[in-house]
Amino acid sequence: MKEILVIGSSNTDMVIKTDKIPGPGETILGGKFLLNPGGKGANQAVAATRLGCKVTFVGKRGNDLFGNQTVGLLMREGIDTEFFIKDNDLPSGVALITVDANGENSIVVAPGANGNLLPEDLPDEIFDSNRYPILLLQLEIPVKTVEYAVNKACKHGIKTILNPAPATNLSPGLLKCISYLTPNEIEAESLTGITISDSISCHKAATVLSEMGVKNVIITLGETGAYVLSDEFTGLMEGIKVNAVDTTAAGDIFNGALAVALAEGKELPEAVRFANKAASISVTRLGAQASAPFRNEVEGS
Repeated sequence: MKEILVIGSSNTDMVIKTDKIPGPGETILGGKFLLNPGGKGANQAVAATRLGCKVTFVGKRGNDLFGNQTVGLLMREGIDTEFFIKDNDLPSGVALITVDANGENSIVVAPGANGNLLPEDLPDEIFDSNRYPILLLQLEIPVKTVEYAVNKACKHGIKTILNPAPATNLSPGLLKCISYLTPNEIEAESLTGITISDSISCHKAATVLSEMGVKNVIITLGETGAYVLSDEFTGLMEGIKVNAVDTTAAGDIFNGALAVALAEGKELPEAVRFANKAASISVTRLGAQASAPFRNEVEGS
């Protein structure tokens, strides 16, 4: 079984289902309330584990109820939490999520201990290319920690996937070390200044990112699929249309699945196709980690 390394965030998601997402200054009555484990890093770790990889998760949590629950849940999934560090000064991360009747969402995150995951918290032993062919990261931890991890991985021959969410400015040095960059439309626009509206604008944005030094660009487009720019393939990989009920973790499931497929040696088009399938299943279910499908579900879809 292949192994991957995930460095990133863990949160507890507080979710309210509503008919619509409220506007500024507006109060509305919602419906069902859910308390779910989440955080982009933890979501991606769970997705990769359920899809057939062994996963080591590196992150930081508070010394509190939410943090203890998160450790227990990750361990029950079979994830290695040896390097999931306890922070005695800051609380565990929390996300407040509103999900409307169409499955669209609005999210505010209080990072807590996630924001205190520092380069010195990452032991050298995790950068072992013989054990981990793929490193998966996101941006709910400090950018300086992401940069440190990517540079270490690059020096050790580990391929890196960076999901640049939430959107922020990234240095040219970081982008040149990324093996696979996976922004959604909003993040791609933030990085390039190009509004994504169709395949032509996708190609323009992906080209800009490629010219910045990114080796493989994958712009995720929801049910439309993903636009890929690489030496292997350039063009739209069509998505799978389903009745979405919650899109909260679709991008995380996509990235976890992509990491699994690449770790197994799949070519990029096949890996994106696999990731599209996994994401399409996840949006038909409520919750973040709870929505992550298992391998047999994806292969049977």
